[in-house]
Amino acid sequence: MDNGREDLPVADATRPDGLLAVGRIGRPHGVRGEVYVDLSTDLVERVEVGAELWGAGRWLRIESSRPSGSRFLVRFEGISGREQAGTLTLTEVFAEPIDDADQMWVHKLIGSEVRESNGRVRGRCVAVIANPAADLLELDSGALVPVTFVVDSGPGSITVEAPEGLFELFDDAGADEEQR
Repeated sequence: MDNGREDLPVADATRPDGLLAVGRIGRPHGVRGEVYVDLSTDLVERVEVGAELWGAGRWLRIESSRPSGSRFLVRFEGISGREQAGTLTLTEVFAEPIDDADQMWVHKLIGSEVRESNGRVRGRCVAVIANPAADLLELDSGALVPVTFVVDSGPGSITVEAPEGLFELFDDAGADEEQR
């Protein structure tokens, strides 16, 4: 799974459909038009030379990029000085989704039906929560399932092999409701 923080697409009248939020442009650095870019994803190819990001109502092509601590110093084509670079400060940037069959993408997991490998439906994924050990699928039932238990995912469905007892609390809650 992409352990990055790429967010769901956000509606904007000028932005092309289907783009994902991948970071934010920070303050300018120096006088040649470089800016800091804070990525919200661990996919550093988002800031490779030649990559394009949507921000400030237009496509921004990366001319140069280098790491700077936890951020990147980036220069965009057509941005030649500190003043021009300053107009981009605090701009959220978006990018095309990357189609990689070996990755699970947050925007594709949300809304999917989650079922155990034995076929028992456990609910729908309503969010993916960042967690240091492993990201967690949050189900509409309230259950939290580490993504490490996902054995298959496809359009609209996620299959998990969960250890015994993971859903026990939620099974008991359903039994209590039925007894009332």
